[in-house]
Amino acid sequence: MAKVFTLAEVSEHNTNKDCWLVIGGKVYDVTKFLEDHPGGDEVLVSSTGKDATDDFEDVGHSASAKAMMEEFYIGEINTSTIPTQNKYTPPKQPQYDQDKTSEFIIKLLQFLVPLIILGVAVGIRFYSKSST
Repeated sequence: MAKVFTLAEVSEHNTNKDCWLVIGGKVYDVTKFLEDHPGGDEVLVSSTGKDATDDFEDVGHSASAKAMMEEFYIGEINTSTIPTQNKYTPPKQPQYDQDKTSEFIIKLLQFLVPLIILGVAVGIRFYSKSST
């Protein structure tokens, strides 16, 4: 029977001299692999203290890399000690209010009507100067 660790126990091993990861509910001591990891040791050390399954899967490791993990396996994680990840739920959008459309038209007219009047006044001024 494999040893069962809590996330707090695994989190204590978070340096490049002692590095444990949680991937897929299993605990791996990857300290000996840090120097050989193609992505560098910082990548592995930054994934300590949490469930690194998503980090591992997002990279798209090869089958041979997944098979290599077995030599670093040291036990299982007590899943009740891993905090649950909340799914992002976007905030509710307010319903479209058609009454605000008339407000928009009024504000648009308040801007455009003076511009039109100014344009007509300038046009009349030009026209009256050129005809005299």
